[in-house]
Amino acid sequence: MPLKAKSRRRSIRIAVTLLSGLLPVLLGSVILYMQAERALRQSAQQTAEEAIRQFELMLDNTAQAARELLPLAGQSCSDVNLALREQVTRRPFVRSTNLVWDDTIYCSSLFGDYHEKMASGDFSQGQLELMKGNPVTPDTALLVYRLGMGKQGAMSTLDGYHLSNVLRLIGRQTLLFLQIGPNWLTVDGKFHVDMLPDVPVAPTSLASSRYGFSVTAGFPKGETWLYMTSQYPPLFSLLIFFGVISGSIGYFLQKRTSSPTHEMRRALEAAEFVPYFQAVVHGATKKITGIEVLMRWNHPKEGLVRPDLFIPFAEHSGLIVPMTRSLMQQTARLLAPLSASFTEPFHIGINITASHCQDLELVKDCRDFLEAFAPGSVHLVLELTERELIEPTALTHRLFEQIRDLGVKIAIDDFGTGHSSLGYLRQFNVDFLKIDQSFVAMIGVDTLSGHLLDSIMELADKLDLAMVAEGVETQEQSDYLTAHNVNYLQGYLFGRPMPGAEFISALSDH
Repeated sequence: MPLKAKSRRRSIRIAVTLLSGLLPVLLGSVILYMQAERALRQSAQQTAEEAIRQFELMLDNTAQAARELLPLAGQSCSDVNLALREQVTRRPFVRSTNLVWDDTIYCSSLFGDYHEKMASGDFSQGQLELMKGNPVTPDTALLVYRLGMGKQGAMSTLDGYHLSNVLRLIGRQTLLFLQIGPNWLTVDGKFHVDMLPDVPVAPTSLASSRYGFSVTAGFPKGETWLYMTSQYPPLFSLLIFFGVISGSIGYFLQKRTSSPTHEMRRALEAAEFVPYFQAVVHGATKKITGIEVLMRWNHPKEGLVRPDLFIPFAEHSGLIVPMTRSLMQQTARLLAPLSASFTEPFHIGINITASHCQDLELVKDCRDFLEAFAPGSVHLVLELTERELIEPTALTHRLFEQIRDLGVKIAIDDFGTGHSSLGYLRQFNVDFLKIDQSFVAMIGVDTLSGHLLDSIMELADKLDLAMVAEGVETQEQSDYLTAHNVNYLQGYLFGRPMPGAEFISALSDH
């Protein structure tokens, strides 16, 4: 089980480290992607605007040619043919000119006399029509501009080559289409009559405000990533750098966060957690009748570490259970050789927490501890601390039944200071109440605390529970507690906590 937990912690640490490293890279990539999309939209907008401007300039020449020819409509083709050809020569981009009378083309700069009926409804806004070609160049698209007034009409045509050339030059990296009515033209000069294709990236459509055509610009699929890789390589390198830094910080923070637990696990293996004994004396005779076993950390560099600095970490991490087991084993090795000389059962108090009550291993630990002593020479007292709440489950009831069958006694430590003290009295078969030192310190000082202390002693007396007073430091406190029939006293007045070997030496001298 510990190996699995260790492996799980390592997996979590690796996952958090990777997440810490990938998060800035992913967020930065999203920001760069959005910036690339914005840049492409701006580029598509500018391309479409420039295409509109260029096509309008070309159509301005074409329209001017039609305006100058319009008054000649109706005259004989032989009389005006030279004027038609002059416009083709003088006007840039104009490929041919035509005169119309009553919706019939009757004169052409290319063919002279001509006769072809035309449908004015085919022209976008009555002005423009994109055609696939004419009899001279059937495979080259052309744009026809029409101008009419009554029966008179004039037309000028633009070569599709010039149109496609504008599309190609302006939209080098862009998908760019010229659309007139239902027909449209691509950069390769090909004429299309089907539906305009979708533009995957940054689609932008603009219509001319002066002529009946529109332009659609955009980019092919995947262009956003291509743009990012071509324009942002230094930023990607910076993102990777920040990712490595962030991942490293995440890793070291986790390592730092878990370092107390790792350090305590190392200390447990090195047997740095040692027992200190504090004497417990009989209330009336003041004779030493037992001890409370206290845990101390003898750190090789820091010296003795205060319990309040490492006990909470031990309880949170679950290490308190093997640490307590080690404490019991060391205590048994120190005291067991003396047990045959005990004239009365010697009380040995050891603290337990909710972590000890999650399985029945505590029963085995108590059995092993008692078997190390001469039969009947000691009373093991388990003191329930209230830093963690012990839930009264079927398992805990079974646990306490089995340890009581071994002759182990139960005490409530620091009674009166925790939220669960009275609950423990109802739920567990308790032998001792340990009165917290905060009440003892107020004897003769604070009236309210004195009343609370008296209430606790009265409660213990009514429940027929033995009492142990902690933190006794003055003779006045000792006399007061003895007068109120407190069974056992513990505190600096009778002895400070001391290493096991030193206590045994002092006990022998006493």
